[in-house]
Amino acid sequence: MPDTQTLPKPKVDADAKSKRAPLWKVILHNDSKTTMDFVIWVLMRFFAMDIDAAKKVMLEVHNTGQGVAGVYPQEVAELKKDQVVSAARTQKYPLTVTIEPDE
Repeated sequence: MPDTQTLPKPKVDADAKSKRAPLWKVILHNDSKTTMDFVIWVLMRFFAMDIDAAKKVMLEVHNTGQGVAGVYPQEVAELKKDQVVSAARTQKYPLTVTIEPDE
């Protein structure tokens, strides 16, 4: 059996985290026309939240002007943004959704 002290140690990449795809926040913005019920539905439908979590985020949007619906890789965040905006427009709501890097 070889002497384990002479075997090279595997390299540990200290920057492994930085090699992962950067994450992006999906942010819902408050407006005076989109209903609270619709925002709750969006959060449950597109972000897989239960009713309590959806209400909490909806109230954050209502009270502060915006709220984070979820954090995803950029491509997924863009897809969710597009899905929510499409659903909102179908219902004639002006809901604004943005994405930004999660730092």
